[in-house]
Amino acid sequence: MRPPPPLLAIAAALTQSALTKGTHRPRAARATGAFAIAAASGLLAGSAAVQFRRRGTTLEPFNPALASVLVTNGANSVSRNPMYVGLAGLLVANSVRLGSWKTLLPVAAFTLAIDRLQIAAEESALLSRFGADYEAYCAVVPRWLGRGSVIPPR
Repeated sequence: MRPPPPLLAIAAALTQSALTKGTHRPRAARATGAFAIAAASGLLAGSAAVQFRRRGTTLEPFNPALASVLVTNGANSVSRNPMYVGLAGLLVANSVRLGSWKTLLPVAAFTLAIDRLQIAAEESALLSRFGADYEAYCAVVPRWLGRGSVIPPR
């Protein structure tokens, strides 16, 4: 059984804190940068969740077969996994706040675990459920971020 993605993110954040025991409070510039990254990450993940609710499809990461609609607009037009990108972004924001390069290790571990364990299972289920539509979506929208592709909303 796969652990819930938010639980993995919390474990990564706790590991980041453990790696930086005894560090000083962040300076204003670092705190501001961390806040900006956290805000953008929260907005990305939150807007995707709102879009899923509006379209009446599941947010349940362990049963993607319950997906009733393939959401390809909004945040899902720049990433196939904006909620996971948002969680990873929150971890990056925490790294910036903590001011230590070693706090990026839990971010990498989280991203790798989500990519290999959670997303791979979700993609398989979505391919079975939506077939060619999902393949076409995958062809133009990256799994995480990149390529700069945006597809028109459905």
